[in-house]
Amino acid sequence: MLRAELGCVIGTLNEGALHAQLKQWYLEPGDLLERKLGGYVIDLVRGDLLVEFQTGGFAPLRKKLAALTEEHRVRLVAPVALSRRIVRLSDEGEIISARRSPRRGCLHDVFDRLVSIPGLVAHPNFELEVLLTHEDELRMFKPGRAYRRRGWVVQGRSLVGVEHSVVIAGPADAAQLLPALGVTFDTADLAAAGCLDRRLAQRMAYCLRALGVITPVGKRGGAVLYART
Repeated sequence: MLRAELGCVIGTLNEGALHAQLKQWYLEPGDLLERKLGGYVIDLVRGDLLVEFQTGGFAPLRKKLAALTEEHRVRLVAPVALSRRIVRLSDEGEIISARRSPRRGCLHDVFDRLVSIPGLVAHPNFELEVLLTHEDELRMFKPGRAYRRRGWVVQGRSLVGVEHSVVIAGPADAAQLLPALGVTFDTADLAAAGCLDRRLAQRMAYCLRALGVITPVGKRGGAVLYART
């Protein structure tokens, strides 16, 4: 990222640089930004489609999305970082260092946030679009803060690029995210088959159960067994 680009990002961190960048990346001719409707401000309006962007958890949007989907088509756009670069900046915004984060993301990470609104995916007026991105995480040194990061505080995230997107427009689309499994399986099996950690597999199972994609059919030891519906 060029120094000038970083300067623009730093100047908009308080407004959510990644959120603003995603809107600009998504924008097409004829789209309208920041429109008021039904007591809410809509990020982007494309014809009769309302588009909301959310870079964090989905819980704060629960009430807004539920209200809007009653009368409008709504698309929630959420980024999942496939890769992330850790960029340390001086107080003046100069790059001090940059390194690649060892953590790799995947599409299934969206279930970490979808647990707040799993049933909404079944609503005929709602769809979730996951943007698989590459991002920079911007950090500045703040003495006495962020003890585990030795004073380096995350100031925001910046979009490097979008690799591709996946639309989840109903339970059938969500079902396609299940890896190959046996007739019955528990969350440990799901984690192993999908190369996921157990916590994420549990959240995925919770969402898919709420959507009627899987159903509990018994237990194995203390673990719940599921089967596809």
